[in-house]
Amino acid sequence: MIPSIPQPKAFRFLYGSYVVLFFIYLVMPLTVVAVFAFNDSMFPSLPWGGFTWDWFFNDTEPRLGLFHDSRLLESIWTSFVIACWVTVLSVTVGTTNAFLFERRDFPFKNVLYMLMLLPLVVPGVILGISILVFSSTIANWLENSFGLDLMFLRPSTFLVILGQFSFIATIATLVIAARLRKFDTALEEAAQSLGASRLTAVWTVTIPYLKPAIIGAAIVSFLMSFENFNTTLMLVGSDQPLTIAMYGRLREGSTPQLNALSMLLMAVSGTLALMSVFVQRDRN
Repeated sequence: MIPSIPQPKAFRFLYGSYVVLFFIYLVMPLTVVAVFAFNDSMFPSLPWGGFTWDWFFNDTEPRLGLFHDSRLLESIWTSFVIACWVTVLSVTVGTTNAFLFERRDFPFKNVLYMLMLLPLVVPGVILGISILVFSSTIANWLENSFGLDLMFLRPSTFLVILGQFSFIATIATLVIAARLRKFDTALEEAAQSLGASRLTAVWTVTIPYLKPAIIGAAIVSFLMSFENFNTTLMLVGSDQPLTIAMYGRLREGSTPQLNALSMLLMAVSGTLALMSVFVQRDRN
């Protein structure tokens, strides 16, 4: 709808109704999950059994609360560690890639750019299987040829980080490159004319300009890593991230404890997403 063009009242009513229904469709499942996190019942379903905080804070079975479930807390910590590593690697490589593709011309640049985008269109399961087969082949060859048993090349946290990094780095690159594209290189040239070296000019002029995009890319990378399931499932070892642990719990049967965990994740993810939007606002 173009606001400057007059529209019939019926059309505006239908358009507004569509928007309202669309957001209800998006919000309703999340609302149901959040409500049943406080249901005083062993099952996350109707009828409503009353309000309770047990699924968050109770310390006894069978109504063990989220903050007293050691296995779930360990999986949250594992996901946090993985997400931190993936974020650092993705933002570092993404910043380097942004400078490479936006500031340099070299042979086969477009080909390399398309290869960088390829992990985004490959299904996560296929990506995970490919990395697992490749790393296991190398591990088997090293073991058979030299007697080296490199366990990190088997399903492990290292492979999970590598698998997530393989496509999240591309997203970080796109976010940072989009802002770098708008940067006026004359500012760097002015800094160099005042005596700064090329590296100093980039560090003191360009990087501060890129700071909102870098922070936004870090938040996006962290969230994508924390919630990733498909690629992680193919590469996970003995230390289970949260998504894999929740999948295992759901196979045993859902409880309001998982609703409580989901509500907590929605609150944290929503806060980080709002931070990402805020820091990436164009302040020029």
